[in-house]
Amino acid sequence: MDTTAVDQIRLHFNPSGLMSLNIVIGLMMFGMSLDLKLEDFKRILRLPKAPVVGLIAQFVLLPMFTFLLTMVVRPHPSMALGMILIGSCPGGNLSNLMTYLAKGNTALSISMTAVSTAIAVIMTPLNLSIWGALNPDTAPILRAVSLDPMDVFETIFFILGVPLACGLTVSRIWPRLVERVRGPFKIFALFVFIGVVALALSANWDIFLNVIGLVVFVVMLHNALALMVGYGAGRVMGLAPADTRAVTIEVGIQNSALGLILTFNFFDGLGGMAIIAAWWGIWHIISGLTVSLYWSRRPPQVQIVELAQ
Repeated sequence: MDTTAVDQIRLHFNPSGLMSLNIVIGLMMFGMSLDLKLEDFKRILRLPKAPVVGLIAQFVLLPMFTFLLTMVVRPHPSMALGMILIGSCPGGNLSNLMTYLAKGNTALSISMTAVSTAIAVIMTPLNLSIWGALNPDTAPILRAVSLDPMDVFETIFFILGVPLACGLTVSRIWPRLVERVRGPFKIFALFVFIGVVALALSANWDIFLNVIGLVVFVVMLHNALALMVGYGAGRVMGLAPADTRAVTIEVGIQNSALGLILTFNFFDGLGGMAIIAAWWGIWHIISGLTVSLYWSRRPPQVQIVELAQ
């Protein structure tokens, strides 16, 4: 297969299927938000250094270095835009578990996930528009779809912001009910999401098998860059080892599900973007668990200081 054809591949959802995917992503975010409390936001105000360093690495440094990586590697335009999109997304909810396994500061990880999810409503469309327009290969795609950052903002608000607010509200009003349903609900939403995506990919499986090799290298390189950006920011700013571990994993584990839904909503399932997002969803679990297991055997040299203190 001609590798340049990846820029012409389209993975389609019919309108009802796309609406279903939006709803499923919203349910996933609602399930994640059941783990969060207002206290997770308040911690950042009490001890802001580590969270601020992490959020700057997440929404300033990573998008910038992702842009530079696309200029150096020069993948196909749709793949480059997929990288920029993923680099603009907030952290994924698996980061909290991985931080715990890595003996990092889990309270910091939870706080960063909560705040980055809220900030992403503004920062994800902003970064996508800025860095996508600066890359001469990806700028024509943005112009072709006439991407309006406000449209992206509206979509992210409804699939991230609204479920986050609802989850926080439900957790506060019915804490006992949330304790019973939180685990099963998250698992249910995750499997429904996998099922919906599997249906979309089943009709295009041969295409995926032909082009998946194109994205393996750039996703591995991009994910390694994300982990290094988080780790480097923590070390340069003198964070405690446990905090550095949390920031590293938070920046390295991106919300690829959000990237996938934005690809279908605004880019008509553009092949390179969709494959980048899909492979990120697989690879960052492998890399994140590898880093977590490595650190789990090496306790931080400095006593973990919980943000709650």
